[in-house]
Amino acid sequence: MGIEWDGYRGPGRGWEGRDLDRPGDREGWNLAGPGTGRERAPEGPWQEGPGPGCAHGIRPRSIGENIQLLVDRPDGTYCFRLHRDRVYYLSEKLLKLAASVPRDSLVAPGTCFGKFTKSQKFRLSVTALDFLAPYAKYKVWVKPGSEQSFLYGNHVLKSGLGRITENTAQYQGVVVYSMADVPLGFGVAAKSTQECRKVDPLAIVVFHQADVGEYVRNEDTLT
Repeated sequence: MGIEWDGYRGPGRGWEGRDLDRPGDREGWNLAGPGTGRERAPEGPWQEGPGPGCAHGIRPRSIGENIQLLVDRPDGTYCFRLHRDRVYYLSEKLLKLAASVPRDSLVAPGTCFGKFTKSQKFRLSVTALDFLAPYAKYKVWVKPGSEQSFLYGNHVLKSGLGRITENTAQYQGVVVYSMADVPLGFGVAAKSTQECRKVDPLAIVVFHQADVGEYVRNEDTLT
């Protein structure tokens, strides 16, 4: 089954996804990349496992099927791998090098896209922002006066909303931008595009999920 983000069900729960077919075997399963059947990989810290077709097992709702563009890139083939409850994005070339490192000694084989919580839910990390933002299908732009508030971990209010992608549904995952088109983080639409036009200025329109301010606030825990 792989991992697929279903959206948001309320503040504080994160970008949740359905777990792998067998939660007890999550460590080492291949989440994306070529050959995502149930065959096993060569000896090393990686093993291949389930993956659902076009998205290769991982599909953030903010970019949808555009996740394929992260795997099949002009500069080579990339993949996703699970290591110590974290999902990493890396090239096949780097994957082969990482396979020679013992699992216990391997800290971070690539860019961390997120991690599984103790309740087996998946939470996207801000370290994935630079890779997801160029392919985002749903976007929100915040006014200059509300940028700092968002970067301190606060939700976006209607008064701070600059623009929102047309036809954005409620609880849809979105990428949050400044009015200068600089990616600031992730969020989840608390209101649909239509609802945003008529709600109170103090109403929450985007639930905060992650922001680039975490590079300062959570420097020790980001990998």
